[in-house]
Amino acid sequence: MSAFPRSPRTQQGALVAIEPLASTPTTVLFQYNPHTLTRQLEARGADGGPAATSYTGAPVETINVEVELDATDALEVQDPTALALGIHPQLAALERLVYPPSSRVIANVALAALGSIEVIPPSGPLILFVWGVKRVLPVSIKQFSVTEEAHDPNLNPIRARVSLGLRVLSTDDLGPLNRGHDLFLAHQVAKEVMARLASVSTLPIPLSR
Repeated sequence: MSAFPRSPRTQQGALVAIEPLASTPTTVLFQYNPHTLTRQLEARGADGGPAATSYTGAPVETINVEVELDATDALEVQDPTALALGIHPQLAALERLVYPPSSRVIANVALAALGSIEVIPPSGPLILFVWGVKRVLPVSIKQFSVTEEAHDPNLNPIRARVSLGLRVLSTDDLGPLNRGHDLFLAHQVAKEVMARLASVSTLPIPLSR
């Protein structure tokens, strides 16, 4: 059954990679938004004790999502890329986020061959997990698994599920000069504002004896 024609179009989730020297970011849109999103927050207690109620920093937050990729619609309209490669390009766009640039690898090999003890330092992209305008978070990808569920006659994958384990990078992880520092701080301030909207003034909580 088709959706109501006037229903608002759901925003697509995405991963955005901002390279240090690139003029434009690389955006990987989710073909289908995950049905569920699992978040886990581990508080950073001031004294480490079980009764700690003040905290030394933002909690360590992890996000787990499962992204679905499917070439069926593209194959039905004879899309040339889908016909030739299936969903290889979409998988490559996601997998590229956990690879160092090949140019850095080649340069470091050349430096080693010349006897240099210096290597090009790792300066990976700033990766943002975008889940609506109210949730734009700097993250690192800690877990990545792919389940290819169908293939074409040339063994190109045409349907797959990608499980992503993300760790949110807070102001405790990023220096003040990192662009992700301000993004996380803005996220925390927005969370504080939204929390004030969830008034609990009507709950019968005794504040004094």
